[in-house]
Amino acid sequence: MISIRLASVRETRPREYLLRFVFGGAATVLAALVARYFGPGPGGLFMAFPAIFPAAATLMEAHSKQRMAQIGHDGTNRGRIGAGIDAASAALGSVGLAGFALVVWLLLAHHNAVLIVLAATCVWALVSIALWELRRRRIFGVRLRWMR
Repeated sequence: MISIRLASVRETRPREYLLRFVFGGAATVLAALVARYFGPGPGGLFMAFPAIFPAAATLMEAHSKQRMAQIGHDGTNRGRIGAGIDAASAALGSVGLAGFALVVWLLLAHHNAVLIVLAATCVWALVSIALWELRRRRIFGVRLRWMR
């Protein structure tokens, strides 16, 4: 079930925000350097790198382990399962990102950039949500045990 838990904002330490910022910034700088030396094609491939996900997945695992430790359990497996679910969701979002890129690639040269980016963002959201819903309803025929 998709939900928002605002309490998790208070659970996140400033050091963890800094880690996400540094990792995301480093990924962006790397993509810019690749684009500068090898051109926009390879640079664009590196821009698709999920800059926040690796840091978020490791922090999610750590938070889950800490919460379970407070009640006297190990929590390692639960943290890994949570990070795995997050990875599966990121994969679905990546397909949506491909839809975003396709809309921008096809239309940007001929139309207003702001409108195209807004339209592409809508495509990304619709594709990602549709894939999540199809997965939830078992349309793909496969439902992994941990993706409940």
